[in-house]
Amino acid sequence: MIVLNFLAFLLLLTNMSKILLKRQAEAILPTDWGRFRIIAYARRNDDPLPHLALVHENFDANNPPILLRIHSECMTGDIFHSLRCDCGEQLDFAMNKAAETGGVVIYLRQEGRGIGLINKLKAYQLQDKGYNTAEANLHLGFEADGRNYADAITIIKDLNISKINILTNNPLKIKALEDSGIEVIKRLPIIIEPKVENEFYLHTKRDLMGHLLNL
Repeated sequence: MIVLNFLAFLLLLTNMSKILLKRQAEAILPTDWGRFRIIAYARRNDDPLPHLALVHENFDANNPPILLRIHSECMTGDIFHSLRCDCGEQLDFAMNKAAETGGVVIYLRQEGRGIGLINKLKAYQLQDKGYNTAEANLHLGFEADGRNYADAITIIKDLNISKINILTNNPLKIKALEDSGIEVIKRLPIIIEPKVENEFYLHTKRDLMGHLLNL
């Protein structure tokens, strides 16, 4: 019985992976940065954690290249303004730039570089013992960076975007986009002043994970 239940679970996962990501809902969102159209993307219309596209009201897919930021969820940084990372400041920077240029911010639900919030907090405990951010994820049995950008690419294509100026310090995002046929015209860096609390973290991203940071 246990084996049958496990096989049924695997079949469910296989079938779920075949369900296409699609728009589930959208609305106008007035923000401190201006008016955006917020679009929820998921494979089910009852998904409690959909990916989001924040599309500025001046967005025009027929006027490329489009300024684009792919931002992976960081609840601690984005919402609570944690100083352990620069994620919240990166999001603020990106929203400002999107407002200035009629751009798009894609908000991917892959917390903690793909390990989820609970494991991210466990990784924080390890970092407090001297591990760097990559070592902590590896110690917990995960990849240093388990994110992927396939869903972001689906969203970009749904928005009829083919040429972009990508707002990122992460070369893996650029490679994923170029491999998908999206033309990256220019990389625009996100420049955030390091703080005492996140300087070691930022050096790890540069030295071990290849992020394009001028520290």
